[in-house]
Amino acid sequence: MSSFLSNRQGAVLRERARAPTEAELAQIPWLPSLGPAERARALEGLVVTEVPAGDYIIRFGRAATYWFGLVDGLLKMNNDESQGFAITFTGLAPGGWFGEGTVLKREPYRYNVQALRKCRVAGVPVDTFHWLLDHSIGFNRFVMLQLNERLGQFIAAREIDRLNNPDLRVARNLAALFHPLLSPNVDGILRITQQELAYLVGLSRQRVNEALSTLSAKGWIRVEYGGLRVLDLAALRSGELEPS
Repeated sequence: MSSFLSNRQGAVLRERARAPTEAELAQIPWLPSLGPAERARALEGLVVTEVPAGDYIIRFGRAATYWFGLVDGLLKMNNDESQGFAITFTGLAPGGWFGEGTVLKREPYRYNVQALRKCRVAGVPVDTFHWLLDHSIGFNRFVMLQLNERLGQFIAAREIDRLNNPDLRVARNLAALFHPLLSPNVDGILRITQQELAYLVGLSRQRVNEALSTLSAKGWIRVEYGGLRVLDLAALRSGELEPS
């Protein structure tokens, strides 16, 4: 637990780290794939901590010590601005686990992950992660699917960067946040503000508001109090819009 999070408030966050509750365990998508002995080993190392808005869970250049999952909140994965222009790779929604590529290679992180609001984050120690890989076929399958879907997501992100239509940029980013494997606990509604979505998409809040109105008029989404409901995920992923 001593290096659960590496940031300026690391000491405070380590003090808050605790064992997960039963309700939190029920939200971890890979636990059902484990046998009794494997589950017991995972639970020995699993911890949960609260992360204030603006704090970093992962910092560029730091060693990987945990494999992370988002229990509640919203995260942003982006490059380190010292390496060039700021680029947001993806948003991370509840139920999503991330960083397995870096954990597999036991190398320093090449990106940042920051809390856009107060979050609850779970972590599995790197050694436990590798033990599960060595002993659980179900866990291996989950990680393999994660890596495959994440690769597809980043390829799509490159395509999004080249889109000249802001409405489509918002649509594609929303589709990524509703990914059934990478964000399994979102279901049909995502609790997100227009400002948070603007941070992820790289547009102004006003332009995001216009895009949401367009997507709502198309019947692809419905804006509800405190969030967005997806009505047509396939359209968000691949639908076409008139140039704006």
